[in-house]
Amino acid sequence: MSQTTTKARKQINGVDVQRLMETVGAIQEDPSLGAFEFRAHNEWIDGTKNRSRIQDFYGAGKEDDTRARPFVLENDEPAVMTGKDEAPNPVEFVLHGLAGCVTTTMVAHAASRGIEIESIASELEGDIDVRGFLGLSEDVPKGYSEIRVNLKVKSDAPAEKLAELAQYSPVYNTLVRPVNVVLRVEKA
Repeated sequence: MSQTTTKARKQINGVDVQRLMETVGAIQEDPSLGAFEFRAHNEWIDGTKNRSRIQDFYGAGKEDDTRARPFVLENDEPAVMTGKDEAPNPVEFVLHGLAGCVTTTMVAHAASRGIEIESIASELEGDIDVRGFLGLSEDVPKGYSEIRVNLKVKSDAPAEKLAELAQYSPVYNTLVRPVNVVLRVEKA
């Protein structure tokens, strides 16, 4: 399996378990270190296309300055939704974020428990009726009505245990419980 020892530090699933446990210990000693604020800065380009820049965030008790350059992500819509199909649309990014977070969460929580994982692959599907988004029906949700996450995990651990670990995912929890979103519009 994937358990290796590198420079006298134990790694499980590619995760430095000692560093992970040190981080957990520091947050247990000082819970304020667990408060993070992530940020995205977005600008409209044209039509249905816009671009986000992600670089700065607050975490572990201070502003982070370790990212030398921003991550740049573009959003667009498929042609059928009047876009130029030059990038994934925002609801596809939700699926990407959920897949990445569930995977990362499972790997890290498994490592902290000594559970080895050889591979994880996932397929996600989400159902949206765009009549809600287009304002054509008050009875139709404006977003996803259901998201299905199918994970294929190669590990000796039981599937039920792996599913339990995946459910620690912050993105999963953001989607399955109400979250307060404050939307403000200011005139430029």
